[in-house]
Amino acid sequence: MVFTFKTRWGGTSVNPSISKRQRAGRPDLVNRCIGLGYIGLMVALPILAISARAGGEGLGHLWQNVVQPDALFSLRLTFLMALVMIILNAITGTAMAWILIRYHFPGQSLINALIDLPFAIPTIVTGLMLVVLYGPQSSIGTFLTSHGVEVIYAKPGIVLALLFVTFPFVVRTVQPVLMEMDRDMEEAAVTLGAKRWRVFLRVVLPSILPAVLTGAGQAFSRALGEFGSVVMVAGNIPMKTQVAPVFIYGELESYNARGALGVSMVLLVSSFLILLLLNLMQNWGRRDGV
Repeated sequence: MVFTFKTRWGGTSVNPSISKRQRAGRPDLVNRCIGLGYIGLMVALPILAISARAGGEGLGHLWQNVVQPDALFSLRLTFLMALVMIILNAITGTAMAWILIRYHFPGQSLINALIDLPFAIPTIVTGLMLVVLYGPQSSIGTFLTSHGVEVIYAKPGIVLALLFVTFPFVVRTVQPVLMEMDRDMEEAAVTLGAKRWRVFLRVVLPSILPAVLTGAGQAFSRALGEFGSVVMVAGNIPMKTQVAPVFIYGELESYNARGALGVSMVLLVSSFLILLLLNLMQNWGRRDGV
C-alpha cells in the first residue's frame, strides 16, 4: 500500500520512505533472480546433466566403471597425491603467510604478488616450467636421476605440480586472520618466558587453524581436478603415474564415455562434499563467535 499526503500547493505526493523501500525492493529481487539464474545455468545445470548421463544406465553400471583396475588406480593415486600436497601446502602456506604479515623486508611486495601467479598463468605452462627445470635434459634433473631420484614422469613431479597450482589457497586464507589477530596474548606469553615456537603452537595456531583447514580443503578440492600441469609432468603411464583427470581424458579419446563418467562423478561428488563441509565449518565458527 502506498500512502500519500497533501502538498503545500494542494496536490498529493508519495510518502518518500515507502517509495524508497519499494524502489529498493525491486532491484534486490532482480539481482537475486539474476544471481540464482546465473548459478543455475553455469553450475547447477551442467552438474545435473552429467549426473543424469552417468546414472542413466543405473548405479550398478556406474560402479563397475569406477572399480575397473585402471580407473581405481587413478583415483587412489589422485587422492594420495592430493593428500601429500595439502600436508606440505598447509605447512609452507602458513609459514609464508606468517613471514609476509609479521616481517618486513626488501622485495616483500614482489613476493606477495608472485604468490598469486599460479592463478594467472595457464596450468599447462606450469607443467612446461617443471619439465624444463626438472626434466631429464636439465642439469637438476640429470643430477637427481644420477642419485636415483626421479621427478618428471614420476610421483614427485605430480606433487610439485599440485603444490604450484594450489599454493595461494592457504596463504590467502591465513593472511587476513593473522592481520586481525590481537598480539597482546602473544606478548604476554613471551613476557612469562614462553619460547617462540611454544607461543605459536599454544596461542597462534588455535586461532588460525580454521583458516588453515579452509585453505587446505580448497586446495585439496582443486587438486582433484588438476589436468594441465599434471599431464605434462606425469607422462600418463597407466598403473604408475596416471591420475584421474588424465584417465578421464584418455577414456574420452578412446570413445569410452562410460568409463570417463564414472571417474568424473567420483571427483565431482568428492569436491562437492569437501566444499560443503568447509561451508558448514565456517557457519559453525560464526555461530560460536556470536
